[in-house]
Amino acid sequence: MLPRFDPTNPLACMSVLEDVTSNAKEIQDSVLQAILSRNAQTEYLRGFLNGQLDKKSFKKNLPIVTYEDYRSYIDRIADGESSNLICDRPISLFLASTGTSGGFPKLIPLTAEDMEQRILFASLYAPLVFKHIGGLTEGKSLMFYFVTRESETASGLIVRFMLTCVLKSVNPTNIFLWDRVQISPHEISTCVDTSQAMYCQLLCGLVQRENVARLGAPFASSFLKVINFLEDHWSELCSNIRTGRVSDWITNPQCVSGVAKFLTAPNPDLASLIEQECSKTSWEAIVRRLWPKAKCIEAVVTGSMVQYIPLLEFYGGGLPLISSWYGSSECFIGINVNPLSKPCDVSYTIVPSMAYFEFLEVEKDHQETDHNPTNNPVVVDLADVKIGHDYELIITTFSGKCHYSK
Repeated sequence: MLPRFDPTNPLACMSVLEDVTSNAKEIQDSVLQAILSRNAQTEYLRGFLNGQLDKKSFKKNLPIVTYEDYRSYIDRIADGESSNLICDRPISLFLASTGTSGGFPKLIPLTAEDMEQRILFASLYAPLVFKHIGGLTEGKSLMFYFVTRESETASGLIVRFMLTCVLKSVNPTNIFLWDRVQISPHEISTCVDTSQAMYCQLLCGLVQRENVARLGAPFASSFLKVINFLEDHWSELCSNIRTGRVSDWITNPQCVSGVAKFLTAPNPDLASLIEQECSKTSWEAIVRRLWPKAKCIEAVVTGSMVQYIPLLEFYGGGLPLISSWYGSSECFIGINVNPLSKPCDVSYTIVPSMAYFEFLEVEKDHQETDHNPTNNPVVVDLADVKIGHDYELIITTFSGKCHYSK
């Protein structure tokens, strides 16, 4: 696991990142031993290991599994049985995965400790971005974040998406971290009405346009949704800025109070400037034109997000596209240590203390065949992967997933 460190101290963050990526094999062996020792008495591990907690027994006796193999355990915990079916720590909630099972989101167990680790992980890449891109300290971030509605299991455990968990983890003791770097007030991002939240984040960002040093969203697709929303609402936003009064349809108390911190008086000059840019025939470089001091756009542009790169480049007008990290609902995995690499060249350095990582070798064209990761697996450790080979990631986590293939 990541050691405790001060996430507000860039030198501490860089030191931890250097430490945890310098000896992957030793750290990975230590992580696996810790996971097996802690979860040895769970029903799931007892059924395979019978008290044998060494690495060899783990690899020999535990099958590679998918969500469907785990589903009965997840369902039992969701219905009220103890977390120690799979994990020695209490499961505080379930993460809803973007992947589905039987038409419903997969439920990924999350402990309080796991949540803390993910927040620390997110602190590691910020100093890298600041190191490679000058001028970020001269302003703040206009990052578009949105919560989604949550639900409950039969036993009352909350089900949330990961971003909602992060946004709801902000509280009076740590909100200063948000206020230090973000343009939009935190309360706007926790509004469950996405349209109101998006409108008010844009309004705050436009009013404070000279103080925006970078923009972004979790994924390229979500950033483009913001741009499309801006195309539909720029005239109304300009009207709000011109009159110093937010539109009547903004009724959510969090949004109203958040906007009131910035929209304090009429500003017809700013409204006219924004109107001039948005009314042009072409929206090429609109991000750079509306936010002239922005240094980059931050969003995941790898995997399925690759298709959105041309549009991002069109709207960004040459601003670097930063794809900072790689993760999933099951586990946060790696960090892009070269933020200025071209989107097509982005790679991620795995943080070996987050989980135990193994790699299932696959044929390069396996996507076009009836590929089953549990048939005749050839699995190697993180330290033994080879350049030029293709793999699927297999994870073993502190919160109960063992030999798990996404």
